Amino acid sequence: MHLDVQDLREFYYRRALGRAAQAAVRGRLTALWPEAKGRTVAGFGFAVPLLRPYLGEARRVVALMPGPQGVMSWPAGMPNVSVLCEETLWPLETGHVDRLIVMHGLETSERPAALLEEARRVLGPGGRAMFIVPNRAGLWSRSDATPFGYGRPYSLGQLEALLTAHDFVPERHAAALFQPPTARRFWMKSGPMWERLGRRMHTVLAGGVLLVEAATRAPARPGGLRERAPQRAGALAPEARPA
Repeated sequence: MHLDVQDLREFYYRRALGRAAQAAVRGRLTALWPEAKGRTVAGFGFAVPLLRPYLGEARRVVALMPGPQGVMSWPAGMPNVSVLCEETLWPLETGHVDRLIVMHGLETSERPAALLEEARRVLGPGGRAMFIVPNRAGLWSRSDATPFGYGRPYSLGQLEALLTAHDFVPERHAAALFQPPTARRFWMKSGPMWERLGRRMHTVLAGGVLLVEAATRAPARPGGLRERAPQRAGALAPEARPA
C-alpha cells in the first residue's frame, strides 16, 4: 500500500523529524554517490528529498511517482521534473538511466518483482540503482509516525536475495537513521551524534533504513513505453506455396 503524496510531503518538508530524516538519508546517499555530472538520474516512489543535490550537475533528473501514491510538482520554484506513472510501466526508454534511486517504492509495492524488472529495464550500461528500504531490525519500521513504518521492511539478506533473484548484483550497502523516530527535543538535538555513532558501530546499532547499491547482471529487455512492432509475414517458401 502506497502512502499518499500529501502525507509524504507533510512529513519530509513540514515536520522537524522528517527534515532530520531527509538530511540523514541524503547524507549517506551523497557519501556513496557524491556527484552525477552529465548523468541521467531518476527517482521512483518518493525520492525527491534525495534528488536535489543532483539538479545542478546532472544531464537530466526525473522523479517518477506511482499512481496509487499521487504526484506533486517538484522542485519548488523551478521547472517541474516529476511525473505520475504506472508502478510497473515507466515513461523512460530502455537503458537510458545512469543512476536510479528507489525510496518509498519497493516496500510498499504490491508487485515488487515486476517493479524490479522495470527498474532493471531503464538502467543503461554501467548504471547503478540505490534501493532504500525500512530496516526490519530498526526502530523506524516499528513506528507508524513515519513513512518507514508502512509496507514491508527488509533485512539486508532479504533485500540482497530479492535483488539477486531479479538479475541485480548488490555491490555496496549502508545504513542511516540511527536516532530514535521521535520528535522529542533531546533526541532531535542529539540526532547528528547518533548518525556518526551508528556509522562507526553499525554492527551494534541498527539503522532505521538500509541503502543497497546494485548493478545489473544482464542486458534489459525492451519494454515500458516502447512497444514491439508487429513483424510482417515473410514470403512463403517454395515448398509451402500451394500447387
